Amino acid sequence: MTDFSAKSDAQIDQWIKNHELKKATNLPLYVELLEERARRGQEKSSLNVNKSIALLRTAATEQRCVSYGDLAKESGVDWNKARHRMNGPGGHLDQLLDVCHARRLPMLPALCVNQSGLKTGELEENALKGFADGARRLGFAVHDERSFHHEIRDECWAWGKSAGASEAS
Repeated sequence: MTDFSAKSDAQIDQWIKNHELKKATNLPLYVELLEERARRGQEKSSLNVNKSIALLRTAATEQRCVSYGDLAKESGVDWNKARHRMNGPGGHLDQLLDVCHARRLPMLPALCVNQSGLKTGELEENALKGFADGARRLGFAVHDERSFHHEIRDECWAWGKSAGASEAS
């Protein structure tokens, strides 16, 4: 494991961007950088990446979606404080995409939807764009954002039905 203690957040971010520009998102160093950025982000936002991943894994096994508020509650963070830390580049959902990629998990944040989409599993337009942008950043080809989300969401549920969700670490 690489020691990143002498690197600033900006240096970590630049290193990650360089990997993404080179389409080198499967290299071991890139994976370590994603984990490091998520670890640092978690320290700043109080939203716990591992608790969120655990909740999303449970949702996958139960074939359901969770809300952004559910992620905040899982970390013990009031929604009014958490809501501004969820979305956008470097937000909690982006960190979750990074960690899923680093740990070779399905893109579990596909199961996190707006409150209005809990029953249908649908994302609102802004959230859909953010999910697709995060996937593109990781090197996924996304042409039709809605179809891509449905495909990934369904993959997460299929993974949840298999032994993968309970046995994967």
